[in-house]
Amino acid sequence: MKIDLLSPASFAAGQPHAQYDWLRENAPVRWHEEPDGKGFWAVTRHADVWAVDRDFQTYSSEPTIMISDPLAEAGGFGPYKMMLMMDPPEHTGFRKLIRSEFTEPSARLRGERIQQLAKQIVDAVIEKGACDFVDEVAGEMPSFVIAELMGLPLSDGRELYKLTEIIHTAPEALPPGAGGQAVMKMFEYGSKVIAEKRARPGDDLASKLLACEVDGRKLEDMEFLLFFLLLVDAGGDTTRNLLSGGLVALMENPDQYAWLMADLEGRLPRAREELLRWTSPVIYMRRTAKRDAELGGQQIKAGDKVVMYFGAANRDPAVFDRPGVLDLSRAENPHIAFGTGPHGCLGQHIARIEIDAMLREVLTRMGTFELAAPVEWLASNFISGPKAMPIRFRAT
Repeated sequence: MKIDLLSPASFAAGQPHAQYDWLRENAPVRWHEEPDGKGFWAVTRHADVWAVDRDFQTYSSEPTIMISDPLAEAGGFGPYKMMLMMDPPEHTGFRKLIRSEFTEPSARLRGERIQQLAKQIVDAVIEKGACDFVDEVAGEMPSFVIAELMGLPLSDGRELYKLTEIIHTAPEALPPGAGGQAVMKMFEYGSKVIAEKRARPGDDLASKLLACEVDGRKLEDMEFLLFFLLLVDAGGDTTRNLLSGGLVALMENPDQYAWLMADLEGRLPRAREELLRWTSPVIYMRRTAKRDAELGGQQIKAGDKVVMYFGAANRDPAVFDRPGVLDLSRAENPHIAFGTGPHGCLGQHIARIEIDAMLREVLTRMGTFELAAPVEWLASNFISGPKAMPIRFRAT
């Protein structure tokens, strides 16, 4: 079995589950060579991924959560770091700044508005009978929600989403420097947000971030910009890719689709969790060993890169019965699509509400749907999901 978890070609049709299966069975913690780096440990079993993600004393998020990140390795933005690339207690302090906006009760309060947005999104395509599902439906919802949270025009959320797609695409699949240019454009937009919200603060997350304090001081501009990049970037990953990848899964499993539609409202919670397990939109997160350790029978050295593969963990037969089968009725589903431990996805409660709202609208109003052309997957070894997905449907 050829193992290559770096090449976007391995992810050209979704996640490489044949490679994951071989690794879990034969080398669950395996050294993976890196052409332009020193290599890393690929971790594929659920128990090991769970352990690494929760043990921040041994496995650090600094200097970066990316396998290869020349900017971060070279010092990044000087003394400034994105929250994802911090460890507790620093991470905990920054997370507290926005945590109240993303608790389950806060997310529920937004439920009615999110359902309205879902209706608005489907209204925009329903008469056409065809659309690119990623661009016109799945990508719209998280773009609109984060725009409203930050007090931005909805149309700006759409444009920012396009930048995140570039950021997630493998560098070799882009023109030279395109990823860095997208980050700079995000910072340029964020700088305008800083000026506007300082001049006219509102009851939105951007204004609150600029007004709050961490360690007795207000955020500096670069700290806000890194927060802004994180919220826009991470805010769309799971929802957008779950909705599009999940619809592919439903089309490929008509029996499961029929089961869900027999009682959509009653069965949606279980179905959503199974689709999260099945698609696992975030492919991996990297940690760096702070000290020597033992993991899965391997000796990890201080400074080694340790990379957790969530899609592999979520198909582990030691945890999931018939893991290679989509079972929307699955009752026990301890998936870790949102990660776990201190870095568990802060926006997961809102993401679940967004997913449910969009699935209600899409599955009840867009009727029978089919692919109008082959799915084009995002050329990325970090985020898994369709980049383009033309579909035809019949309004009901």
